[in-house]
Amino acid sequence: MDEIRETISPEMKMQMELSVAIANRIYEILEEKGMSQKDFARLMGKTETEISRWLSGTHNLTLATLCKISIALGENLLEVPVNHSELVEA
Repeated sequence: MDEIRETISPEMKMQMELSVAIANRIYEILEEKGMSQKDFARLMGKTETEISRWLSGTHNLTLATLCKISIALGENLLEVPVNHSELVEA
């Protein structure tokens, strides 16, 4: 498994980590709001299967979908530094 991880580009690794972090954040919000995946699926107008895929941490959510989720849940899923120098330092 370590050999496979070593072949993954830094960009792909970062994408995977962010996808899992976003899925985990959605889970946290659902728990805080006392919502099930089924409730979330209804709220989003999606099937439970699609929501399950989203929450697997392997689905590549679009920016548009992330915005829809944020608005539907009333929670910001992403924070981006406003100061461009912070981007360079990261």
